[in-house]
Amino acid sequence: MHLPRLHPAAQAAALAVSVLLAACGGGGDDDPPSQRGAILSGHLAGHADAAVIDAGTQASGLQALSGPARCSVDVRYVMYVTRDPAGQPATASAGVLVPQGEDAACQGERPVVLYAHGTTTARSKNMADVVNDTEASLVMAMFAAQGYIVVAPNYLGYDRSSLTWHPYLNAEAQATDMIDALRAAKAHLNEQSPVKPSQHLFITGYSQGGHVAMATHREIQTRYADEFTVTASGPMSGPYNLLQFAQVINGPGPINAGATIFTPMLLTSYQRSYGNVYRAPAEIYQAPYAATAETLFPTDTPVADLVAQGRLPADPTFTALFGPGGLLTDAFRNDFLTNPDNGFVQALERNTLLGWTPTRPMALCGGAEDPTVFYGVNTPVAQADFNSRLPAQLAVPAFDLEDRNTLPAGQAGDQIYGGFQLAKNAAGSDVLAQYHGGLVPPFCTALIRGFFEQVMQQPNQ
Repeated sequence: MHLPRLHPAAQAAALAVSVLLAACGGGGDDDPPSQRGAILSGHLAGHADAAVIDAGTQASGLQALSGPARCSVDVRYVMYVTRDPAGQPATASAGVLVPQGEDAACQGERPVVLYAHGTTTARSKNMADVVNDTEASLVMAMFAAQGYIVVAPNYLGYDRSSLTWHPYLNAEAQATDMIDALRAAKAHLNEQSPVKPSQHLFITGYSQGGHVAMATHREIQTRYADEFTVTASGPMSGPYNLLQFAQVINGPGPINAGATIFTPMLLTSYQRSYGNVYRAPAEIYQAPYAATAETLFPTDTPVADLVAQGRLPADPTFTALFGPGGLLTDAFRNDFLTNPDNGFVQALERNTLLGWTPTRPMALCGGAEDPTVFYGVNTPVAQADFNSRLPAQLAVPAFDLEDRNTLPAGQAGDQIYGGFQLAKNAAGSDVLAQYHGGLVPPFCTALIRGFFEQVMQQPNQ
């Protein structure tokens, strides 16, 4: 497992783009307004020419999936007001990637992709940094350079957010953040950019972002339908079925790769959101981890340094949750498995995304051999749950990169399937380490973009 990049998308498809980025500063932080989605600052932070984007996609091999860039891209940075899980005002930021150019796809009103990023431990995560952030460079090439406006929140607790912790996989809080970023980005573009948002709104994201994207679709549909209409969504490789997923990890196993990083992020999130997961860290964490685990993430201290400092178990697969030298106590594990009033169980159930019915098109994507976010307990379970209530014309497809029969018919599906198998073969013995964070993201992103394009071509969309 590659320590610094357990979860960010597109590790294998990083673009060698050269973009002049302005400092992400600006006024507006003194006495900020309190209304949700209010803009604190917004400015042009950089620009990527189409030729430079193409050079990067050609060098990385991504262009077979992305296609040549139709547009250059303006990189904008927006800070805005949102709410923390207690409902109090907090600040957060987003990268806004805007197509530019002579092609008709780069002008006028353009469809919006609201993108939710994957898990990262780095507090400095910034989706406006398309030079250094491989996930930002992927969505720039796959969406913005093809004529979509991309709104990519950094989330509460990251970048210059006023919140000192991150409400990880808190469905309501993260959906609130996404919606407020969308409000701020649309207002900023309507004021500052000749390229404007159209009525088409697509929502997608990878891994943690898959959960966030699905939660945001649900939140807009159930609470904000008078303000926004989702055209379609495409959650990718997300932990939608959180409670059952955690029951596997904490019960018979296997333990997912990266668990000793994801678990403290999740426990801190739910403890600070709901207050009933534990009374003191020593109830759940073994020594010496109890002293620091609660406040460990997000941080810009490299994960390798945290391991060397003894603040995380020294296990290269990050699966040492239990037993001697493990992260968590057996008492916590036993209570989780046997006590229906366990606060962690209640929080996971609250944030499991089953039982609602999307009324707009949705497609899911992932890879069945994923060692990090187990596919079988999440994607097909969510698909079956939705489709049990949906009419046939709105049935949710689930694209499994390991199963040709689930992919689109014809040459496009053949190319995706064959390309993914070639990428796995090229990874060799490192395939499991690369699978979730590097191999799957570009292929699923291509499939979801194709799904969005198909939806837009339908009448009355």
